[in-house]
Amino acid sequence: MKRLTIAVAQPPTAAYDVAGNAVAHAAAVREADARVVVFPEMSLTGYELDADLVAPDDPRLAPIVEACAGKGTIALVGAPTPGPHIGVLRIDGDGARVVYGKVYLHGTEAERFTPGEPAVLDVDGWRLGLAVCRDTGIPEHAARTAALGIDGYVAGVVHHDHEADVHGDRAKRVAADHGVWVATAAFAGPTGGGFTRTSGRSGIWDAQGDVIAQAGPRPGDLARWTFQR
Repeated sequence: MKRLTIAVAQPPTAAYDVAGNAVAHAAAVREADARVVVFPEMSLTGYELDADLVAPDDPRLAPIVEACAGKGTIALVGAPTPGPHIGVLRIDGDGARVVYGKVYLHGTEAERFTPGEPAVLDVDGWRLGLAVCRDTGIPEHAARTAALGIDGYVAGVVHHDHEADVHGDRAKRVAADHGVWVATAAFAGPTGGGFTRTSGRSGIWDAQGDVIAQAGPRPGDLARWTFQR
């Protein structure tokens, strides 16, 4: 396809409440009305490293599956997944599967989780490189991912409120180094794990590193953009 509409969402999240958070994710999918909706790191559980793993066949994912079926959407949802990984679940109208595990684990993350490998998701002929939070700050990650051939680099992150510029700075660097657009979904509001206030301001940057769509700082905000070849 020549067009791809992508959204970055920052739904309200309650720590450990997968069922409730799935309902909020489904609402974001419906509001975004996009082919791809990117969610923050561990968006289904909040940044709680001891949260139970979320398997692709977890019945609590049903609201997201239903919303994706209605909108023709692929949702890239953050969760602790089998591996175990700090993972990304690809959810559409047919169900869910794990498509990525965070490569560059940070601090105590490595006590429970194992690192994944760079990965690319093909959506209608568009190749999306996947990343989770600290991955975006490691130039080697973007380089290894870009070497697989990508049109865009998409990530879910969590940053404190005083770190609102971090994901934008990293997006600009990835665009400058590899000539690809970047979409980053960041948490807004409290999300557990010591993050009582987070940055929000999820965004989309073009291949020149210019911000072309940006959400506000509040839970529930989102941003979207349509790319054309």
